[in-house]
Amino acid sequence: MEKTIVSVKWLHEHLDDLDLIILDASQQVNQAKVEPLFQDIQIKGARYFDIKNDFSDTENLLPNSLPSPENFVKAARKLGVNTESKIVVYDSLGVYSSPRAWWLFKIMGHKNVWVLDGGLPEWGKRGYEVEKTANRVYTLGNFESKFKPELFKTKEQVLENIATKEAVLVDARSEDRFLGETEELREGLRSGHIPGSINIPYTRLLSEGKFLPKEELAKILPQNDKPLLFTCGSGVTACIDLIAYELIGNNNPKAVYDGSWTEWGQIDSLPIE
Repeated sequence: MEKTIVSVKWLHEHLDDLDLIILDASQQVNQAKVEPLFQDIQIKGARYFDIKNDFSDTENLLPNSLPSPENFVKAARKLGVNTESKIVVYDSLGVYSSPRAWWLFKIMGHKNVWVLDGGLPEWGKRGYEVEKTANRVYTLGNFESKFKPELFKTKEQVLENIATKEAVLVDARSEDRFLGETEELREGLRSGHIPGSINIPYTRLLSEGKFLPKEELAKILPQNDKPLLFTCGSGVTACIDLIAYELIGNNNPKAVYDGSWTEWGQIDSLPIE
């Protein structure tokens, strides 16, 4: 069993495990503009992990912003999550928003959390049991947060890193967006990338909604001994690149620039390439 992902076969074999909670982190709208194969369907017994509303700072004008530990704890307990829960997160696109949910649990200090490789499409393909999505009320959990601020970076820290080059900044957006060859999807954003960053589009790390084998990932992902910072459009797909580095056994410190291009691209005083 990997540190970060599990297969649908593994999950199917462990459905009766004590303390197992399956979370559906699908987003109703995705910036990739991909239509999910399964609409209003979930893995049997899954609970909806609402990134947009319950697990974001909704008072922040930036989308998908990191919630406060207090609000995260409240929302996690509402889903019946306990401190000893073993959590498997998935989404309806295979691997898209579920790594963000994984990272949120990691930054809150929870160890036992994995992404379902291939997500709902792979689960459905195997003919495993699904059900209609439903809003349920769960017994309140006792989840506690041990917040790890070092896993999160601000625009000020990223700006400082342009000068110090202490960490490698990895941008998970598509190459045309990175190079500023296409207009940004969100209105009012400049085109281009943060100076000094490298581009590893998250789509290069996946095949049919699953992570590529480790050997192939190792050929794509450049490595040295510097810490790694990850960015994208709004902090979601950056987490895909982060997990890919975990999968090849890279132990360098890793953090996500939460504001990502949605923040950087709208502030004229910040430099771009």
